[in-house]
This record gives sequence, structure tokens and C-alpha cells, in this order.
Amino acid sequence: MQRLEAERRRLGLTKSELARRAGLNQTTVIEATNGKRTPGAAQLAKFAAGLGWPVERAADLLEEVRP
Repeated sequence: MQRLEAERRRLGLTKSELARRAGLNQTTVIEATNGKRTPGAAQLAKFAAGLGWPVERAADLLEEVRP
């Protein structure tokens, strides 16, 4: 599981809530959190903002973590 999905779950956010907070469409969030799409730098920055992470750490959201 990627840290992106782990953080979403840790914060108790639905994919719809994360999409709203990050300013992304729900399909993008679903595909990224399911590992079907690798977000680019601009999308990663939006994910970081939506999760309350510093933009400088956005690339860390792609790391694999234990569930």
C-alpha cells in the first residue's frame, strides 16, 4: 500500500473527501489510491495539501508502507 492511501485512511477521509480537499476529481483519487495511476508532481502537491502535508514531502506519498 502506498503512503497516500495509508494517510487517507489514518485521517479517516473518504476518497470523495480527499478529492474535495485536494481539488482533484474523484476518479483521479480513486485511481491513485488504488495504484492504477501514478500522480505527477502537480497532483502530488495537491494530494499533500489535501492531507495537510508539506508540499516538500509530496513525493513521500508514493512510498510503499505496511498497512
